[in-house]
Amino acid sequence: MSRFETKPGVKVPRPEDTRPKRFYKAAGTTPADGGFAVTLDGRPVRTVMKRPLVLPTKKLAEAVAAEWDAQGERVDPPSMPLTRLSNVTVDQAGERRDAFIAEVLKYAETDLLRHRADGPGELVETQTRVWQPFLDWAEQDLGAHLPAVTGILPADTRPEALDALKARAEIYDDWRLTALVQAASLSCSAVLGFALVEGKADGETVFAASRVDEDFQASQWGEDSEAAAAAAVLKGELQACARLLAALG
Repeated sequence: MSRFETKPGVKVPRPEDTRPKRFYKAAGTTPADGGFAVTLDGRPVRTVMKRPLVLPTKKLAEAVAAEWDAQGERVDPPSMPLTRLSNVTVDQAGERRDAFIAEVLKYAETDLLRHRADGPGELVETQTRVWQPFLDWAEQDLGAHLPAVTGILPADTRPEALDALKARAEIYDDWRLTALVQAASLSCSAVLGFALVEGKADGETVFAASRVDEDFQASQWGEDSEAAAAAAVLKGELQACARLLAALG
């Protein structure tokens, strides 16, 4: 008897059976007002809020269309990160810019890179070697002095530092702002989010920097399969942010 059968011939729906069936043959792109639209069998795709899914560059539209083309018999939204980022941008970024920027500044105050362990020595050395160059860059290029602290003490954040980050975020268009807040959330670091958007670091480097603590623990005690799977999801999402930024040109 299959594990999805309660008794012979009576099946419980598998989780993947709840995904919508693929209803189109091919995805494509077409010029549209403001950029390029993604189409399914020639009909334009709409966002969650029923707005036209129009992308600012042909390269990004083609990348989103490729996600739709790659679907099998059922559509699996978790496998379509560029589509989800695009939906968020079109539906929310323009109307919630202040909220997005406030979220980024919240991560700056509790930034992962600012909070250092007081031991063991190997971890402290790795944190300093990997994280301090990013904080130095933030001070030099973004004008934000974000000092590191040791132990459980909260970091002291001067208003001038937050003002500098706010000013930089405000010049981003909606697409880059979406990538910024997503990367900051995934890495628990506003500095790493800015580094990705500004081209200081690629998705792989940002992911590795965000995992210094976890990688150290895994090197000491081993990593279980669930933790590895969760890390792979985070890595994929950060790489999707990087791909979106690259496609913007």
